[in-house]
Amino acid sequence: MRSPAPPSPAELIHLLHQGAPASDFARHLAEVEALPDDIAGKSTLAETVRMAMAIRNRLELQQQRERGMLAVIDSAQALSSRLDLESLLGALVLRARNLLGSDIAWLSVYDAGRGEFHVLAADGAMHQTTSGMVARHDRGVASVVMSTRLPFVTPDYLHDARFEHDGGLDAAFRDEGIAALVGVPLVWDGEVTGLLFVADRYHRLHNAQSISILCTLATHGAVALKNARDFERANAALHDADQARAELERHVRSIQAATDAHEQLTSLLARGASLATLCESVARLLGGSVLVLDEGSQVVSAATPPGHADQGANGYTPHGERSAEVARALRQSRETGRSVPAWALDGESCRVMAVIGGDGILGAALLFHNGELEEIAIRTFERSASVIGVVLLSRQRLEASKSHDASDLLRSLVWPRQGELKELVSRADLHGVDLSRPLALMLVEMDGPSAGYAARRFRTMRPLPDALVDDLDGTLVILCGATGALEARLAVSAWARSELHAAHRGVLSRPIGGPAEIPALYATLGRALPVLRRIGVQGQIVNQNELALYSTLFETHDQTSLDSFLQATIGPLISLDRKRSAELAPTLLSYFDNNQNAKTTAQRLGIHVNTVRQRLATIETLLGHWGQASRALEIHIALRLWHLSAPSE
Repeated sequence: MRSPAPPSPAELIHLLHQGAPASDFARHLAEVEALPDDIAGKSTLAETVRMAMAIRNRLELQQQRERGMLAVIDSAQALSSRLDLESLLGALVLRARNLLGSDIAWLSVYDAGRGEFHVLAADGAMHQTTSGMVARHDRGVASVVMSTRLPFVTPDYLHDARFEHDGGLDAAFRDEGIAALVGVPLVWDGEVTGLLFVADRYHRLHNAQSISILCTLATHGAVALKNARDFERANAALHDADQARAELERHVRSIQAATDAHEQLTSLLARGASLATLCESVARLLGGSVLVLDEGSQVVSAATPPGHADQGANGYTPHGERSAEVARALRQSRETGRSVPAWALDGESCRVMAVIGGDGILGAALLFHNGELEEIAIRTFERSASVIGVVLLSRQRLEASKSHDASDLLRSLVWPRQGELKELVSRADLHGVDLSRPLALMLVEMDGPSAGYAARRFRTMRPLPDALVDDLDGTLVILCGATGALEARLAVSAWARSELHAAHRGVLSRPIGGPAEIPALYATLGRALPVLRRIGVQGQIVNQNELALYSTLFETHDQTSLDSFLQATIGPLISLDRKRSAELAPTLLSYFDNNQNAKTTAQRLGIHVNTVRQRLATIETLLGHWGQASRALEIHIALRLWHLSAPSE
């Protein structure tokens, strides 16, 4: 068999021109070396083939360098043209993998707070866990690169003993089939900010040129991370600046709105605007309904802006289901001097502000609104309450000025040194009170709003006909004709129960013949009021005749001693009535009041006379014999005290 002809220099040049693989040159070298030694020029020909192979290797190395430079150039161009960090790092990882011809590449960023590296971009991974790998800074290749800040190469990662392994990473590499690994640091300003890795599923070593290019790409990655973070900080700063500017503009607008509101309210006040006009202005300014309450929680003015229908304002009642919340907020507002939220329901809220005037509280302002109120709006509401207070105080003073003569007249009549009676009679005639006819005096004290408030109500809103009404030393005092006394008594009691829902007690005098008797009568009734408190009277205005005996007996006794007296005298009756509703105490009281006549008692109570006798027998069993006059008087007094202190129907 004829051996193949050795290659000529022209053929070798042709192979170089075609970029033939190294195997073709190796085959030709083998053919030359196989020629007989006696052939002329064998050694020269072999050297020529080796030179061609060297040229081919240098050309290949040059091409690799060119590809690396092109990759670096492309990466630099991308770095300058892209702002999207995710796509930029993805392109960088892809170039690193293609440049080194590796199976997998990924880039991790360092979280200094947790001391961990998190994968941001990956290419070539087959398992999801690879793209989500987390590496501790003190384990695996990361620990070596962090400490040296130099590239690290290992042909067999899983069996490399030069670092402390991380079980989680080893499991992920095992699942991915990774063997060889190259890791280079992303360094900026002397600190490692991330790691760039390329890996292969077979044992492999990379040359210095590949690692150098990989380091250059890592530098680009570090620049990209820094630019991205700077860009984020710049955007955050710009966003904060925009927010600050918007907040400043909003604040300026709010201040201007508050200034305009204050000027508007002040202007209305200066022009003498009514309370209703002020409320309408506040309602429009704040976009919610406004109620103004007096100190008895009664609505004295209300306003709702156009297009609003606040259920809370429309459904407000002085002692309704939310009155306790309003009262709590009012107390807190008085303590703090600021408005206080009372309640919120279905997006609607009620805010309460105490209205102060002079030395006391004049009432409250309620604002019903939807949504949250800005601080400026709250301040505007609070300022409006001050303006409302000025109007309410002005109204009170105007009313006081109108009623000054009546108040002065009443004080003159009850004062021990009355002055000229003829003058008093003439002044009283102007107010419809005829001092020449029988008169009655009534004193009432209340646990709720002040007596001054009650006096104003009965002078203006609920005027009592032909009567003088005023607040004297914290007590409501009413002087009227004896014929109208019962009507006045019923009116005061009904008002206290229905509107105030507050405890009250009072005493109505017996008729007197003339004004000269008024000072002594006033002093007597004044002493009777503490007696009513001591014996526990609530919600009643009793007659002076009914109280006379008890005023004499109990002016110096307290509630405890009176309770002891009742318990010792008629305690068994009261106890049995509470347990069985036996009606023994009312029966015995009626029996005493009807001159101990059983038949009349039965008629008054609407029961059979035998029932009365049976009850009297039961009473004697409980209390013992009470036929003696002193014993009967003691029991009768106890029953009258019990009746007075019982809650009124």
